[in-house]
Amino acid sequence: MGFLAMQFSQGLVLGLVFQLAHVVEGTSFPNPDTHGNIEEAWAEHQMRTTANFATDSKLTSFLCGGLNRQIEHHLFPKVCHIHYPAIGGIVKETAAEFGLPYIESSTFGAALVSHYKTLRKLGKETYAENKYINKSSCLFTRKVSAAYL
Repeated sequence: MGFLAMQFSQGLVLGLVFQLAHVVEGTSFPNPDTHGNIEEAWAEHQMRTTANFATDSKLTSFLCGGLNRQIEHHLFPKVCHIHYPAIGGIVKETAAEFGLPYIESSTFGAALVSHYKTLRKLGKETYAENKYINKSSCLFTRKVSAAYL
């Protein structure tokens, strides 16, 4: 039981940390070109696709091992996370200087709400773009909605 509890809690924590750091309002999801390349500088890509959350919470920083500061983690992966708060100020100023986003949520709860809103937005966009999403449900009733035509 202890092993299962540990696996469940660790999976939940890791899932939340990575989702709240990458799938929130303001982050971008660039598509590669036909050759599989994304045409933007590496550091710029990190700034546009990554976000921080609860950076003022010492408890969150401790429990996440500094991974709540994903921007700094992505830009400086070999630097110990205890230096991320100091580095964060410099990165934030530099991002503003070059017109790059520095995406952050002030609390864990705010990041969770932002994540939910982003999932709803992405789901609605995908549903609107793909008229065949729920086609399998129509097979049971043999009735095809006008949306599928």
